[in-house]
Amino acid sequence: MKLEPTFINDLVVLNPAVFEDERGYFFEAYNKSKFLDLGIAIDFVQDNQSFSKRGTLRGLHYQNPPYAQTKLIRVLQGEIMDVAVDLRKDSPTYGQQFGIVLSAENKKQLLVPHGFAHGFSVLSETAVVLYKCDQFYNKESEGGIRFDDPTLNIDWGMDLAAAIVSEKDLILPHFENCNSQF
Repeated sequence: MKLEPTFINDLVVLNPAVFEDERGYFFEAYNKSKFLDLGIAIDFVQDNQSFSKRGTLRGLHYQNPPYAQTKLIRVLQGEIMDVAVDLRKDSPTYGQQFGIVLSAENKKQLLVPHGFAHGFSVLSETAVVLYKCDQFYNKESEGGIRFDDPTLNIDWGMDLAAAIVSEKDLILPHFENCNSQF
């Protein structure tokens, strides 16, 4: 497993060691010991999986303390544009975003720590996304930012006019009005 830092402190891309032969491939998506060797000491407690069609946009979501979640995101099938936005007010990269294409083919994972909003858009016909969380979901602590926020101006890799977005995500506040407590 190789750790690839991003320009945002604590937000990292993980590239697994993939072993391929005539049968297919094998890799460890998560190994607590190897993560500890990389300096990642996270106790994951919940796995979430979603299936989405092309054009679906989920996010931007976060949970406020004390229920903030670190997420380890990977794609089991298809391809997504995965985006994290730094909500840590004391961070030099506050309000900045990082986007990366995650796919079943490239096998990359994004580790999104506490203090970030997260979302993704589906670029392939369908996508199955799995993410590990270090905290259980708590409805009272959830927050979000509207996906088409003009301040953030995120490139989701798709036509936003045709995006399939939940009613819940359509009523999220803009970045300047979000209730982030980081």
